[in-house]
Amino acid sequence: MVNSVLLKCFGYTSNESQNMFYLKTERVGLRKFVDKDLPAFAAMNANPEVMEFFPETLTAEQCRDYIKRINAKIDEQGFGFWAAELLESKQFIGFVGLTNVSYKTEFTPAVEIGWRLAREFWGKGLVTEAAKDCLKFAFEKIELDEVVSFTTVTNRRSYAVMERLGMICVGEFNHPKIESGHPLERHVLYKINRQQFFEAE
Repeated sequence: MVNSVLLKCFGYTSNESQNMFYLKTERVGLRKFVDKDLPAFAAMNANPEVMEFFPETLTAEQCRDYIKRINAKIDEQGFGFWAAELLESKQFIGFVGLTNVSYKTEFTPAVEIGWRLAREFWGKGLVTEAAKDCLKFAFEKIELDEVVSFTTVTNRRSYAVMERLGMICVGEFNHPKIESGHPLERHVLYKINRQQFFEAE
């Protein structure tokens, strides 16, 4: 069930929660995944360019399971990796959101901000726009003290977004879910706290 306190923040009742936007910017709405998102989500995750910095592309069945897990986390926590919809065209364009880091490492427990967009929507500032709203939500609505983000050290596009969000690089770590010696094992870690976010606004 969606967290009732968070729903109250948005002015929705639980009966409305399936179709709501949790967050809306000028161009992007963030919501739970729906069945019609699957083809575009699967196509995005099968694209080698989109998945360049992940160990493998995903099958349609893996994507279906992924959506179920994401939506379950949103129902449980009131936040997660929300499906991103382009408001003007109502197109599914990827996901942007927040989630609890699911494994133990030197900086956990922590809440991560993350994103993944279909290739045709890169370079338009959509991730930065939506992610800024996610950070505001993190610090204002769920009252987090800090948010982290991370990616493989070779993914310069992703950590350029982190820097545009005002996040600060604090070091590197070996991702515990990627096998030792794998080219993608080494990750860069960024953080931002409540004070840093609001001072930068």
